[in-house]
Amino acid sequence: KKGKTKAFAAVKRMISPKDARIKKPAPNPNQLPKLERQRKDAEVRNVAQTPASLFFSHNMSLGPPYHVLIDTNFINFSIQNKLDIMKSLMDCLYAKVVPCVTEAVMAELEKLGPKYRVALRLAKDPRFERLPAMRQGNEYADDDLVER
Repeated sequence: KKGKTKAFAAVKRMISPKDARIKKPAPNPNQLPKLERQRKDAEVRNVAQTPASLFFSHNMSLGPPYHVLIDTNFINFSIQNKLDIMKSLMDCLYAKVVPCVTEAVMAELEKLGPKYRVALRLAKDPRFERLPAMRQGNEYADDDLVER
């Protein structure tokens, strides 16, 4: 009795989907108008993108010093990634930056408790501008930021 060994890593051969021998199915004549509409829609969506470098040449109202609204997650992620907010914002925007923290964000940080004490201390930095709440009694910082 002879011992036969199995071929190592033997795989069944398959035809590539891009193979020239594969024929595409003929389109259904009832579907032709729908296919034409889809082709036209695809053509309309292909709009040339304007270079971002021209943005400031058209919008003169944006310029340094930049006022950046900062929310709770922004502060927490900067702490997690060990980033100084002022330095990182200046490195990103290449200009003077005034970070703005709303009262709602401060309330949210206070509500999160002692675990977020470092974030609260960072938000109380005198370099950060404090903004009053848009609506009194608003509990959600996100709503406050969206309204600005």
